[in-house]
Amino acid sequence: MANPIFDNSPVFQDPVQRRGQKPAPAGATTYATTGAAATDAASLEALYGSPSATARDTRRMTYDDVIIRTAGLLAILVVVGAATWVLAPGLWFVGAIVGLVLGLVNAFKKQPSPPLILLYAAFEGMFLGGLSKFYEDQWNGIVGQAVLATLSVFAVSLILFRSGKVRVTDKFRRTVLLGLIGYCLFSLINVVLWLFTGMHDFGPLRSGWLGIAVGLIAVGLAAASLIIDFDSIKRGVDKGVPAKLAWVAAFGLVVTLIWLYLELLRILAIFRN
Repeated sequence: MANPIFDNSPVFQDPVQRRGQKPAPAGATTYATTGAAATDAASLEALYGSPSATARDTRRMTYDDVIIRTAGLLAILVVVGAATWVLAPGLWFVGAIVGLVLGLVNAFKKQPSPPLILLYAAFEGMFLGGLSKFYEDQWNGIVGQAVLATLSVFAVSLILFRSGKVRVTDKFRRTVLLGLIGYCLFSLINVVLWLFTGMHDFGPLRSGWLGIAVGLIAVGLAAASLIIDFDSIKRGVDKGVPAKLAWVAAFGLVVTLIWLYLELLRILAIFRN
C-alpha cells in the first residue's frame, strides 16, 4: 500500500493530474497546444530559464509553517488558560475531558482538521489554566518555575537534535515506545490505587522520592519524544510533504509540551509539598 502522504504530495505527483486519470497507452504520443499554435523554441527556452518553484509555489511544508502554527496554538492555549485562571478555574475538569476527546480525534484522523486542532488548544488551555491556578494557590511561584523548566527542556532537546549528538534510529524509537508503554501502565495502576485508597495527592506511587524518580523518567521520555518530533518534522520538510501537514506537526509538538509541563509541575509540587 502506498503512503498517502507521498501520494498526495506535489513532489511525487503531477500537480495537474486528476484522480482516476488513466495513463496513456504504451507508445502513444501526447501533444499540448494552445489554440492552433504549438509551443515554440522560444517558449521552451524561457521555461527552462525561469527560476525554480519555491516551497510556497508547490505548497510544500516548511519549517516556518510548523513554527507559525505551533506558535498560534500555544498563543490560544495561553490566552484561554489565562482567562480560565482569572474567571473560572473550576472549569479545568471540562477542559480536561473535552481536550482528551479532541486529542484522540485529532490523533486518529487521516487528514488534519485545523478547526479541531484549534479547539483542542483552547480546551487544553482551559484545563491547564484551572489546574495551574490550583497549584499556584498551594505553592506560590510554582507555575513560573514549571514554565521555565519546560522551555529549558525543549531548548536542550532541540540543541541535542540539531547538534547530531542524539540520533533518531529505529532502536531509539523502539526504546522510547517501550518506555511510554511502561509509563502508561504504571500511571494506570497508580490511578486505580488512588481511587481505592484515597491516599496522597498524586497517588501512592507518585508521592515522595518514588514519585520524583518516576517524574524524572517521564521528563526524559517527553524530551526523547520531542527529539522524535523534531526528526519527523525534518523528514517531512526534506521529503516535501503537503503544507497542510504542518498542522499535524504543530499538534504533536503541543501535545508533548503539555505532557512535559504537567510532569515538571508535579515534580516541583512533590519537592515543595
